[in-house]
Amino acid sequence: MRLRDNPIIQVSRNLPCTPEQAWALVTDIALPTQVDGELQRAEWIDGADGVAPGARFRGFNASDAMGEWTTLSEVVDFEDGRRWVWSVGPDSADTAGASWATWGFEVDPTRDGCVVRQFARAGDGDSPFAAVVAATPEKEGRIIDYRLNVWRQGMEANLDAVEAALAP
Repeated sequence: MRLRDNPIIQVSRNLPCTPEQAWALVTDIALPTQVDGELQRAEWIDGADGVAPGARFRGFNASDAMGEWTTLSEVVDFEDGRRWVWSVGPDSADTAGASWATWGFEVDPTRDGCVVRQFARAGDGDSPFAAVVAATPEKEGRIIDYRLNVWRQGMEANLDAVEAALAP
């Protein structure tokens, strides 16, 4: 596996709720801060107060492996009630470069509830992830596997939180 191939990871969960109930939960940018993961805090910026095309938010992250960092995300794809996708990059004045990653949620109805998917694709930007790969290119495949597993664990925790919020 190569980082230049923009690897993607996805998790999904069938939930016994309406798509509207799931949508309300997956559009809360603070959801991942409620579980054990890298995102510690998130805040809407530039007057945004919810998911909408072009809305931006800042994320404050931390991990034992990479320390602390801040990101700037922008909603780049939006289908109300069904799908929202955000591009993640550095929190700096120079945001014209390639994104570090693209993340998203999708909600689709089923006969007895809905299916919720969360996904992420590694980007081409100069992210901390890319820097680790560049520093040890002989370990690229193992580094990518490890990082995608971290993302998968975070996504599973997010869907656990959605499921828990729906519990009576």
